[in-house]
Amino acid sequence: MALIAFLAPDDGMFIAAQELFKSTHHDIYVTKAAFSESVAIAAALVAGGTEIIIARGSAASAIRNAGLNVIIVEIYITGFDVINAIAKAKLYGRSFGIVSFPYLIHKIDSLGPILGVDIKLYPINHESEAKAKVFEAFQDGVDAIFGGYIAAKNVQEYNIPFVLVESGVDSILQAAQEATRIAHARNLEKAKTNLFRAVLDYSYEGIISVDNEGRITFFNSMVERITGIEGSKAVGKIISQVCPNINLKEVLTTGKDELGHILSVNHLDVMCNKIAIVVNNHPVGAVVTLQDVTLIQQMEAKVRQRIYRATSDHGAHFCFKNLEANGIDLAQTIENAKDYALTAFSILIIGETGTGKEVFAQSIHNYSYCSQGPFIAINCAALPTHILESELFGYVGGAFTGANPKGKPGLFELAHGGTIFLDEIAELDYLIQGKLLRVLQEKTVRRLGSDKIIPLNVRVIVATNKDLKTLVDDNKFRADLYYRLNVLQLKIPPLRKRKNDIIALASFFLQEFSGVIKRHLKLAPSALQPLIEYPWPGNIRELQNVIARIMTIHKHEFIDSSTVKRMLQNDEKRGQHIDVLPNELAEIQKALSITKGQYTAAAQLLGISRSTLWRKLKKWGIK
Repeated sequence: MALIAFLAPDDGMFIAAQELFKSTHHDIYVTKAAFSESVAIAAALVAGGTEIIIARGSAASAIRNAGLNVIIVEIYITGFDVINAIAKAKLYGRSFGIVSFPYLIHKIDSLGPILGVDIKLYPINHESEAKAKVFEAFQDGVDAIFGGYIAAKNVQEYNIPFVLVESGVDSILQAAQEATRIAHARNLEKAKTNLFRAVLDYSYEGIISVDNEGRITFFNSMVERITGIEGSKAVGKIISQVCPNINLKEVLTTGKDELGHILSVNHLDVMCNKIAIVVNNHPVGAVVTLQDVTLIQQMEAKVRQRIYRATSDHGAHFCFKNLEANGIDLAQTIENAKDYALTAFSILIIGETGTGKEVFAQSIHNYSYCSQGPFIAINCAALPTHILESELFGYVGGAFTGANPKGKPGLFELAHGGTIFLDEIAELDYLIQGKLLRVLQEKTVRRLGSDKIIPLNVRVIVATNKDLKTLVDDNKFRADLYYRLNVLQLKIPPLRKRKNDIIALASFFLQEFSGVIKRHLKLAPSALQPLIEYPWPGNIRELQNVIARIMTIHKHEFIDSSTVKRMLQNDEKRGQHIDVLPNELAEIQKALSITKGQYTAAAQLLGISRSTLWRKLKKWGIK
């Protein structure tokens, strides 16, 4: 069905409109509709998709009064139409009455003196008034009556001449042009509306708009998913009937927004914002946005991960498959670690220096349900107390001298949705122990200098090479924190108790270093016994360092027992005097200078672990 329809009241106008529109407005549908059937025909056209109807006086009025959802463009009576009618009426005299609606005959009587006739106006506001006005004109003694089709129906019984005011080509063309302009404007508006609707429909937020009575005018697809209600069934209804939890009375009355409310909608927790639409200081409607709290949490976790990736190059690189387990003890430890990984409880890893506590922590993270979240590790012995506190919990701008003016998120914030690994937990300052306990108990954190509480969902793994229970008994470690951390305990056996793993690990390190040193060495059978018999006080890390030194200086394909014994003797002497080497401070400073302050690289250059380097820095008072 055409967007625009033209209703012709008689054959003459029907033929005239068809001929006229062939060349100028071929997209306008023309049909004949007598006054008595104009409303029924118009209703059928609207049902078929017609949005604009062109009609003349009485038919236009009847369609308008019928309340149809359609735009009416009326064919107005022009001065030329009246002049033509007066020319015909002069055959009957010089005194005429015109019966029609006020807006059609406004000031037409002013033509009388110009044309030498007397024109009297008899305006009607409804079709039912036409008969009385015709009778009034008859009593006034007019020579003839002219007007539209309503007047024509009521003059026959008075036997008085009647002249129909016919719409000329100019009137029809003017109405058609106005209808076309309206159609063009509506199409532009539709395009904009559809664009906005598409944007709002595919928004991640649920969006509802209401008018000043609280009646829903828009209900996007996200709201449908949240509420389980079809938009077609919601539009047109009062919002309190559709979503009883959403009360807009205050917003529509005061025009003040209500933001950040948590509501339960269809068994979902949603963030609800209510925004008033105000025109000329008066609220004329409101917009409601709904966001699934779960989605907000997921987006928050992604933001935290991105911030973490932008500020750190650490992560969980190790998995359980990286662990060599040829003995029963370590195999059982790995199985326990896998079981622990599938829970959300805190884990305390106990083991001597160099046993691979962080390797286990990373493996647990990668095996757990939060493996897609961040893994953040920090050595509690590595930083002074005040710096460690700000690193763990974050701070706001201006919290202390030297603080970043923009503030900084703490490691607990960045670990949200993942795992935080606190190595050497026994070295944690007693004051920070209390703050850590509060974070673990309440699952929230507050940055230094802030009163804002930030919720957390973090898996906590801690490690130590000391006996925490003894430290608790000596009042050097908080008992409440100890029991909070010691939910699941994982003890890693030292290398001297894992004789079956020593050769496998040594072979693994030989292969690993071969890509760096470009030398492929093998252990001779005679070299196995001294490796197995050595106590390995530095555990796996010491074994790794010994293999690295052997590969650096050994020139032959096979590594014999004498080479191994020499390196182990040197390592034993180094271990006995590790804290009293006269040139130790100079070596550390030189290594830090070469690596430009990169602690991991400096530790590798010195052949010690990162944590050992930190302890030495702390011992020498190097900041």
